[in-house]
Formats: sequence, C-alpha cells, structure tokens
Amino acid sequence: MDRLLNTMKASALGLGALALSGCVSFGGAELPESLLTLSSTAAAPAGTSASTGVSQDDGAIAVLTPETPAKLNVLRVPVSVSDTEIAYLQEAVWVEKPARLFRRLLGETLRAQGSTVVFDSDDTPKLAAQTLRGTLLDLGYDARSSSAVVRFDAIRTSARGVVETRRFEAREDGVLPEATFVGPALNRVANQVAAEVAEWMARAPIQPSAPPIATEPATDG
Repeated sequence: MDRLLNTMKASALGLGALALSGCVSFGGAELPESLLTLSSTAAAPAGTSASTGVSQDDGAIAVLTPETPAKLNVLRVPVSVSDTEIAYLQEAVWVEKPARLFRRLLGETLRAQGSTVVFDSDDTPKLAAQTLRGTLLDLGYDARSSSAVVRFDAIRTSARGVVETRRFEAREDGVLPEATFVGPALNRVANQVAAEVAEWMARAPIQPSAPPIATEPATDG
C-alpha cells in the first residue's frame, strides 16, 4: 500500500511539473550576469523644483512613450547585419523595453534644463503646454560599420496645436560587438540624442502664419 501511495504521489508531481512547463518557459540559455539600462548624464540635481498651474500656457511638457518597430519591442539589442537581416547581440539584455528607457532618459534630460515641469510616467496628465512623442527607429548595433546607433523621429505639439517634426540621429563608430562595449556606447549616443531633443524643445515653437488679408481691387472713382 505504501508503495502504491508513493507511486501515485510521484505521478501527481510529474503531472504538475508538466502543467507548469506548459505555462512558463525556463529556456536553456543562462541569464546574463548584468542587464543594460540607459542613464542620463544630465540629471537634475537634488532639490531642483518646478511648478505649473491650471493653464496650458504654463510650459509643462508631457513626454509620451515613443513608438518602435518590432525589432525594438523586445529586451534584446538588435544587430543590423545587412539591409534585410537583423540578429540580436549575445548576452545583451535590457532591464526593460528600450522605448520606456528612452522615454525616461528624455524626461530626465529635459528636467535638467531648468524649472519646466516634465511629466514622463504612465500617469502623465493631459494638461501640458507641449507634448513630445515620436518613433524610436533604432537603438542598436550596426555590424557593417561597428557602430552603436540611435535614431529618433520626434514630434512636438504645442498648446496651440502646432506640430513640428525632426529626425535626430547619433552614432559611435569602432565599437566591439560585445555587450560590455555596446551597452555603454548606446548610453552615450542616446544621451547625445536626448540633449539635442532637449535643445530643440527649449526653443519657442513655430507660430502658425496668419492668413493673408483679402483686399478689394481698386476701382476708378
């Protein structure tokens, strides 16, 4: 009887393990020793404060999570092998998806510029003088030129609804194709792009041109 009970328990445990393996993928690859992230080199110092009121003219900026192509909608670092081939760098894993990391980097860089209120979290309020959004086209490694590359198509919308777009790109050449070199290089070029975006956002938005004033043709008196 005891042998039968032990056999039944072992069978139950085996079935439980099979059920669990159907829900969770443990994978055969070992986890990397460390994860990659983006950190701002222009962080606002401790004690920095900013405020805004209830008007959309107060200057607050809302930074939205950028769109990304499928190659960046993962935790891996994409490698451009050719114009039609994408691979992923071994042992290079982000702590979270690149779009969210880049959003916070933009927010921290903008916040370091001065007293402007910057919202860069999921609970970003709708009340903001400007919004910054766009598409993060690249945050990866180009094997053909041994380069770390960041490319961002930014869209800026003012409180008056004026929309401006601009493409930002930075690259660092001569980077070895290893996570320990590519990670820091990507952080440097991402900070370069973020600084250029912050400088662009600091400029006064383009004002819409006034429609031409209609004039009546002169008539002979």
